[in-house]
Amino acid sequence: MTCRPLPKTVAPLPDELLSGWLSRLAASNHCEVSELLTHLEIDARHVAALDYDIDVVAVDRISIAGRIDPVCVPSMTFAAISEADMRLIAQVPFQACPACAVCGLSLKHWRMAWAFDCQLCGTRLLPLHVGQKGEAVSKRLVDRARKGAGVLERAAVSGGARQLRRTLRAVTFAMGLQALRGDPAFALQSPRPNVRLFCLAAIAAAQSRPLAKAALFSMGVDDYARVALLRTYDKEHRLLATIDKIAQQMRKRTNLPDLASRI
Repeated sequence: MTCRPLPKTVAPLPDELLSGWLSRLAASNHCEVSELLTHLEIDARHVAALDYDIDVVAVDRISIAGRIDPVCVPSMTFAAISEADMRLIAQVPFQACPACAVCGLSLKHWRMAWAFDCQLCGTRLLPLHVGQKGEAVSKRLVDRARKGAGVLERAAVSGGARQLRRTLRAVTFAMGLQALRGDPAFALQSPRPNVRLFCLAAIAAAQSRPLAKAALFSMGVDDYARVALLRTYDKEHRLLATIDKIAQQMRKRTNLPDLASRI
């Protein structure tokens, strides 16, 4: 196949995702992105897959059709991201900037687990799930979650495995309090605002006296949540025992009613 430049092109924006740029390119040429890829003889069934895996042939065809430097095409993907870092990058969109999305933009950092505010306009990113957009959350929780997001970003970008483990430990504990199971990285990508915000806020709280903070969180939980914590930390019994001991000491000092310990 001999590719030819399309009649119109659009310049990629900094941090733009390939699938988003292809959608804008197709719109500027008055066609659907699936039609554009079919014309280029690229599998159009999974346009989102190009964000993670794209071959040399597809790169050449897209660069010629869009009249951009071939180096620019893979730079709009996550192809160079390591497998370990991919845990913190959502495979499917879970949030977007309400101001930029209406312009057809789709930016790479929106997929990051730590992304909180749009880097382009500064607007807070919101979940894509329509039913959750209007869910009320407290400003205090949002502020703490924003701090936690910053901590997570620094841990992820620095490449420090120890610091990243510490942040994910805080998320795991928060999941236990919410009776949630699964990978903490996925909880940070939850389309449910309260779940994601609570997990990010837990990261911020864990930066100062983490065990005391964890004990404070656990003082008022019911038996169901305590069992969930036990299951979540099934391989870290000593950590749970330490947290439970601190919580009991706090109850005695504050004269709070003692809850029967299951840990």
